[in-house]
Amino acid sequence: MVITANAQEKSKAHTDSAYIHKIQETKEPDKVLHAEPLYIDLIRDLGARKGEKEWNFGLGITDNLKYDSYEALVEYEWAPVNRLGLEVELPFTFYSKLNGTPNSEKPANKLESIKTAIQWTFLVSQRASTSMAIGYINELELADLNKLGKQRSVTGNIFNPFLIAAKRWGNNFHSLLYTGPVLEKPFAGGGWHSRYEINTSFHYMIPGTRNFVGTEFNKELHGSDFDMVIRPQLRVGIADNLLIGIVGGIPVRRENQRFSSFVRVIWEPGHGR
Repeated sequence: MVITANAQEKSKAHTDSAYIHKIQETKEPDKVLHAEPLYIDLIRDLGARKGEKEWNFGLGITDNLKYDSYEALVEYEWAPVNRLGLEVELPFTFYSKLNGTPNSEKPANKLESIKTAIQWTFLVSQRASTSMAIGYINELELADLNKLGKQRSVTGNIFNPFLIAAKRWGNNFHSLLYTGPVLEKPFAGGGWHSRYEINTSFHYMIPGTRNFVGTEFNKELHGSDFDMVIRPQLRVGIADNLLIGIVGGIPVRRENQRFSSFVRVIWEPGHGR
């Protein structure tokens, strides 16, 4: 039994090392394999290589106190040069009121914004299994779908610079920090609104695969108010270029939001060629 167990452990370690070698060292420049969180995802892989590209399709539901909200997104991200990622995203939200909720308290359906983003990985250390990046997300907020064409279509702008630091511990354990301020400026009068986001994640990647299980902790500071949603998640590879991620959402304090769920479909055209 001891001999068999040792053989299995050696085989597992060899499979893992071979997979990490394939991702990190068969192409240039250097890159470190990291587990990317599924809810607050990255603009592109850390250490992105020129020509990488990815489509994301997301669908989620949140149980709020007075209504249910359904979110959908379409997202395209690509790397025009090494270590630089770009992204364009269209996030939609639709609402369904719960019994007894007046129509006036249900938000209007809308295309939330036109979101564009850039991310540059400034540190890649294969020896330390560590990567760091800075980036910026800009969102042009849009009017409700039933008001488009009747009033100002773009209602505000959101500015979101961020920092990412990720480390792989051994072959299978991954940690990541994604943090930065979010500044919002409505165009129709009103001052600036701000909050600070601290998103941390921890994952275990199944040996020799891109499948993982883990948890995100999405934390938000708004003045003296603190909110956190815990998001257990898993990612499964369906094909070499197709992944599916499933995410749950558990708010620490149920002020307005209760449980939520989210599914992300990730398609990487040309992956593995």
